[in-house]
Amino acid sequence: MSLIRLLILFVGLSLILGLSIWLVASLYRLYIQVSFTAPFLANFLLLLLIVLIGLLIAGFIYYFNFYTGKKGSRKRSRSGRINPKIPADKTQAAAQNLKAIGQQVGNIQDSIAREAFLRRSQEIEADLERGEIRIVVFGTGSSGKTSLVNSLIGDIMGDVNATMGTTTEGETYSLKLKGIAREILITDTPGILESGIAGTKREELARELATEADLLLFVVDNDLRQSEYNPLYDLANLGKRSLLILNKSDLYTEEDQATILRQLQETVKSFIASSDVIAIAANPQPVELRSGEIITPEPEIALLIKRLVAVLRAEGADLIADNILLQSHRLGEDARKIIDRQRRREADKIIDRYQWIGAGVIAITPLPVVDMLATAAVNAQMVIEIGRVYGCELDLEKGKELALSLGKTLVSLGVVKGTVDLLARALQFHFATYIVGKAIQGVSAAYLTRIAGKSFIEYFRRDRNWGDGGMSEVVQQQFQLTRKDEFMKSFVKDAISKVVQPMKDSWEEEELEPVAEDDW
Repeated sequence: MSLIRLLILFVGLSLILGLSIWLVASLYRLYIQVSFTAPFLANFLLLLLIVLIGLLIAGFIYYFNFYTGKKGSRKRSRSGRINPKIPADKTQAAAQNLKAIGQQVGNIQDSIAREAFLRRSQEIEADLERGEIRIVVFGTGSSGKTSLVNSLIGDIMGDVNATMGTTTEGETYSLKLKGIAREILITDTPGILESGIAGTKREELARELATEADLLLFVVDNDLRQSEYNPLYDLANLGKRSLLILNKSDLYTEEDQATILRQLQETVKSFIASSDVIAIAANPQPVELRSGEIITPEPEIALLIKRLVAVLRAEGADLIADNILLQSHRLGEDARKIIDRQRRREADKIIDRYQWIGAGVIAITPLPVVDMLATAAVNAQMVIEIGRVYGCELDLEKGKELALSLGKTLVSLGVVKGTVDLLARALQFHFATYIVGKAIQGVSAAYLTRIAGKSFIEYFRRDRNWGDGGMSEVVQQQFQLTRKDEFMKSFVKDAISKVVQPMKDSWEEEELEPVAEDDW
């Protein structure tokens, strides 16, 4: 009983006692006066007094339990056989997420991806209605996952002594636990950390199944290796409620088993409670008696079943709601990633078009560096078109304003000078000084246009916000990315074919023209 309830009880009983003493004293005086003349009436008053005091105490206790015990009774009802409803706030949030996803999916151009998202969204909606508890058994192939599932469902579903990798697909079975009214589905997953391409694919399937679990049973047969800890930690970061199961405990002495349990509890204490680290023996090894008789002990999973029942009774509805909310969030994130990649491709096409158009114009009519920057590197129309890809409608004035601001930033950071120097060295290696001198501004304009365009992609991706570091940080980041060797080789190759080579061909034609006239 809480301190507040004890205090209320003490004050209430004290008040009743005080009133009772006052009432008894008053009625006693009345009783003395009446008893001399009407003894029967006096005795009746005494009985009435006792009944009134009893009713007063009973009424206080009833209302005390009614008002202060509501919360406790609600908690008790959650652990009973009646199915509790999934928390409304979480289901509403999940429903809103799914509605938003439906709107996002309409923007996905790939029809196959769009259908896959719609199908997954419908599955999550169906999970909202069914309210099943999904338990997934996860771990290496040698940890005894299948044996554990066999013991839980009380039926043979495979060779419990099978070698690593026998379970190649997720197999789901229905499980009934005493005291749990909900249907429980338990899934045995392929083992992780297997070698080869097939093993990698099975591990990907196992991880995907694990992320869809309401409750995860992570099975090990010794202390956690780093390769086991990492996926367990990642799943915990996703919000997966997990039990860590030490299987094959019959292979260890009691002392060794206690040591391994302590090590496991210490390793995962930041995200798994000590009470959720449990030792079992799902498939104990045969034992030879002194008489020579060989017996196979019964599976030792009572502690796991007890903990499962406790967790599912106390948290079952929340586990389902949390997982549905998580799945809807993940689906939304996946949809946003696809749409973001789609938008990037479209924006890159715009940048590619404007960078070479501007480069060609400036290469033909070379301009001072500042003018080059204003006309090509931060073309206002390019800004408007990129904004349109990201759903931001800008007018020409706003486009010019943004372009001018970014142009000034490029100059102030020394990006313009750095670009000219960088490309001058690269082009000088391929062509004569005259050609390079005439073409360098055009190629530099294309390069700066790319930096500007990529910077604006980040601006629009962040809902027209440059981020904490401002425009300067975004521009510097894009400049560093474009200086990478692989990109520079590709860019210079394109620049030579689209800007420098046409200029060289044009110059050679001009040189040959007078000769042709003399011959005529």
